[in-house]
Amino acid sequence: MKMIVAIIRPDKFQQTKHALEEIGITGMTVSDVRGHGRQKGHTEFYRGSERQVDLIPKVRLEIAVPETDVERVIQAIIASSQTGRIGDGKIFICPIEEVIRVRTGERGEEVV
Repeated sequence: MKMIVAIIRPDKFQQTKHALEEIGITGMTVSDVRGHGRQKGHTEFYRGSERQVDLIPKVRLEIAVPETDVERVIQAIIASSQTGRIGDGKIFICPIEEVIRVRTGERGEEVV
């Protein structure tokens, strides 16, 4: 099993969620986060004064999937969240050693 962690633009979240549901992925954890990569923020004007915003709002998706579904999930995320501009985000893939359902104590892939 793999954990897919995707950092995407907030305005692309609903579109990405819908794309994942279309391929059968319904379980995910979603967090509002802030950060920056190459984008390094931007300058805003607030009440007449300039301020530097260096942490950009993003959405973090965490999706646990069997290894056979990894590529389909990656392609769905890219297709639905890509704008071609800097700041589109990143996708990280990490191995999962074990999954345990808290309610029943079940273990393994069927828990996902």
